[in-house]
Amino acid sequence: MSAVTKRSSMTLYSDVRDQYSHRVRVVLAEKGVAVDIVDVDPNKRREDLVDINPYNSLPTLLDRELVLYEANVIMEYLDERFPHPPLLPVYPVQRALSRLWITRVEKEWSAKLDLLMAGKGRETVLTRARKELRESIIAIAPIFGEMPYFMNEEFTLVDCCVAPILWRLKEVGITLPEKSTRPLLKYMQTMFEREAFRESLTETEIEMQE
Repeated sequence: MSAVTKRSSMTLYSDVRDQYSHRVRVVLAEKGVAVDIVDVDPNKRREDLVDINPYNSLPTLLDRELVLYEANVIMEYLDERFPHPPLLPVYPVQRALSRLWITRVEKEWSAKLDLLMAGKGRETVLTRARKELRESIIAIAPIFGEMPYFMNEEFTLVDCCVAPILWRLKEVGITLPEKSTRPLLKYMQTMFEREAFRESLTETEIEMQE
């Protein structure tokens, strides 16, 4: 159970090693929200979760009578429910661009990371996914030198999605060349040292860096 856990009427059903559960835990920690976090083994059926979520998926948020699933839905709900600090830009164009970046990150990075974290399938498929993910991250590395956060002057939900992916690179056997990714490596250090990010980590996630 992670450090953000406090007694609360809000409950998060969370996978201890899943990037999507992690991004929600980052948001909760950034907001300082009191929440009971229930660690769930995704391979085992949990009746109380099945009762509230027909897909039995993680993460699932229970806030009094409200049940939400799908990480992005949960994150935006939390950002509106607890508006300080805001994690989406104020202006519609910038908000739309942030959502677009999240979509791109999920299509280009998250899907490949899911495959690698599962570790299932032919080795040739996993090797290709690892190579494509590494090359995609290296290609975008220079943009991290343009602004303090991901394409923004302020910390946003995009960072909440990107940081858990970068945290898992070591776990899936991806290393980044220092010379060509220096801005990205600096960004990673900033994210990983951020207090809320540290609070969001489970013991399983901490072990990924050991």
